[in-house]
Amino acid sequence: MRAATLLAAGLSGALGCADRDAAPAPVAQTRWCDLVPRKEFQPLRQVPVRSPWFLVYAVDSGVFAITEPWQFQEVISYLIVGTERALLFDTGLGIDSMSVAVGELTTLPVSVLNSHTHYDHVGGNAEFADILARDTPYTAANSRGFPHRELAGEVGPDALCRALPAGFDSAAFHTRPWTPTGRVADGTRIELGGRTIEVLAVPGHTPDAVALLDRAAGLLWTGDSFYAAPIWLYVPETDLDAYVSSVDRMAALVPSLRMLLGAHNVAVSAPGQLLALGDAIRSVRAGRVPGVDRSGDRVEFSFSGFSLLLAKPLLSGRHGDRTKGGSGLTAWTR
Repeated sequence: MRAATLLAAGLSGALGCADRDAAPAPVAQTRWCDLVPRKEFQPLRQVPVRSPWFLVYAVDSGVFAITEPWQFQEVISYLIVGTERALLFDTGLGIDSMSVAVGELTTLPVSVLNSHTHYDHVGGNAEFADILARDTPYTAANSRGFPHRELAGEVGPDALCRALPAGFDSAAFHTRPWTPTGRVADGTRIELGGRTIEVLAVPGHTPDAVALLDRAAGLLWTGDSFYAAPIWLYVPETDLDAYVSSVDRMAALVPSLRMLLGAHNVAVSAPGQLLALGDAIRSVRAGRVPGVDRSGDRVEFSFSGFSLLLAKPLLSGRHGDRTKGGSGLTAWTR
């Protein structure tokens, strides 16, 4: 989510900085692809896996960022390893086997927990036997999967920087249904052996959004609540009031944090960005900063290190249906 340049029209989802209504010159696609793998990963140790679709990096002790840089969402999943168990935070696009890649990184039992249930974070869920999830109507709706008609553009040539894995059938690409085997709520503590992960409910981007906190290590996994790219806050299920409260909650942790670990584009960000994010969203809602109109009734507001892409209906106080689910690609309709 989140390519910083225009991509061709016709994708099933609207891009973070894209105009879906006008096809850009080919140079725009080339410029985006030239950005990946992004330079911010260069200081990190790359960990080899057999699949050419994933690039994996060791971001901290026992923490692996599993990136998918060749598709414009540039989604990042995280494997968090303890001495007894491992936790996989998101399962990516579902384009190549996440379970196979994870099996190359650890032999421990693995539980899955999603930062939220948009399609690009649950694509590999069905490959795993142990899936923890929020108990919300939105989560239940999304666990049914997403059909090809919603996702077809996500594997079209304009969404990709390299060939899809051998044997992948782009004409049938969809998200398989998955079944939660356990529930988490705000404050749930997940014991991995020598490592405790706390679940923080951070609704706003979606009703079921969570962040993960490792207090001992000073790590906060922010999902789509913060990442160093255009942050999508425009789908009907977004709740701006809840988002502000969630950002404030995370920002209060900044003095005790070493790293933010976001779900798109760049793995590691400075904790102070959460303070900047709180100021930014308040300034936007108060009308103190100018924005740039984008297609789909959206407007983008740029700040240092990130931008906010909001729906005009949400800015004007309208509310969408936060129970029926959504792939993350749905724009408002008048």
